[in-house]
Amino acid sequence: MRGTYVELIETQVDVADLEIGMHVIRLDRPWEETDFLVQGFIINEMSEVHALRRQCDFVVIQGVAERRRQPGEKVSSSGRPKRVSGHNQKYAQAPISATASTIPRRRVSYINQVSVGREIQTAIMRFEEAQDTARSIMNGLRVSRTLDINNARAVVNSCVESVLRNENALMLLTKIKNQDEYTAEHCINVSILAAAFGKSLGMIKGEIQNLALCGLLHDVGKTKIPNEILNKPGRLTDDEFDIMRNHAVHGRTILISTGAPLKTAIDVAFSHHERIDGMGYPRRLPAEKIPYFAKIISLVDTYDAITSKRAYQKASASMQALEIIHKNRGTQFDTELADAFIRMVGIYPPGSIVEMQNGHVGIVVESFENHRLKPKVLMVRDANKSPTPSFSVLDLREAPEDDNGVVYQISREVPDGTYGIILKDYVKDGLIVTAPLPGLDIE
Repeated sequence: MRGTYVELIETQVDVADLEIGMHVIRLDRPWEETDFLVQGFIINEMSEVHALRRQCDFVVIQGVAERRRQPGEKVSSSGRPKRVSGHNQKYAQAPISATASTIPRRRVSYINQVSVGREIQTAIMRFEEAQDTARSIMNGLRVSRTLDINNARAVVNSCVESVLRNENALMLLTKIKNQDEYTAEHCINVSILAAAFGKSLGMIKGEIQNLALCGLLHDVGKTKIPNEILNKPGRLTDDEFDIMRNHAVHGRTILISTGAPLKTAIDVAFSHHERIDGMGYPRRLPAEKIPYFAKIISLVDTYDAITSKRAYQKASASMQALEIIHKNRGTQFDTELADAFIRMVGIYPPGSIVEMQNGHVGIVVESFENHRLKPKVLMVRDANKSPTPSFSVLDLREAPEDDNGVVYQISREVPDGTYGIILKDYVKDGLIVTAPLPGLDIE
């Protein structure tokens, strides 16, 4: 007799693909080795998804499938679920609602432990170590050397420690751009900015470390793209662009080949060019299928690329990059994440060179979440654009006044190198501090 019947199924699922409503029945490790008190539960909130992603590589979920009875087929009455491997099953559990928040509930509220002045020297050391590691990774992969994941994790974790103490220091260093080393430099910048974003979203430390590692490794596939295409000064042809887009597939292949537990990083390398409107590459994934960390790295990747000097474009100011991100909310980028990222970066992020309404010029050394228009600024040029006789740091939240009694207010951000101000030189000379420096002679 023909008909249909309902059958319980078990499906192994990568933690990157978990959704609210799924019924988790087994882990890839003993329950006793995790933080979960109950052996088997239905995922009710994103914090549980993140906990599973942090502690596991894959889990087994239970669902139901409606099947058509074949002639002569006997349906088991044992009630035991059928085990199914793969990701093409239809789950009985409801997926995340299209109207649900894409940002999990904030779980940690961080307070910066030290000033930028105290953190900057440590941050410089961490930044240089990370740059060396990124260069080693990219150069090594180009000649088919093995990727040293342990070293990559160690360097990333050191950067995360600095970000947790005060993210402004490393964020400032990401503003130092070197066109000749764009790819490696870009990977470090994305890693650091992703860590700062994860901190602002209230992620726990382990998640921030994982996100930062994803940022470091997201573009490893570009090591398989010919340099004449990667560094082409003009517009790519359609054929060249097809080759460039393959870096997402190459990145996935490279990270899988390491044999290391890098599920999330693999997903990010493969998916960070997917779009919310389903028009991204390489798979044209719909929004609900794009991994959460890939949505984050997509934002950070775009921001750093726009604000960097490339072979085929000039660097844009942070505000211009944020305007582009805002314009593409809901099409290229997740709307809530884009809004949160814009708030995190702020109008004048650390390292920005800003001109005041009175003509004086300075370097932003620290920004504040609740006072984005009033950062701390190291003043380096007077109204005539001549070097100031001594350096001082102004906290614009305190409404400081110039010699004419006019309150300092920022008029605009200008590119690095404007009026002879090169951020790298001020960092190298140890002048990026957040306490006033009365009488410090620059000559």
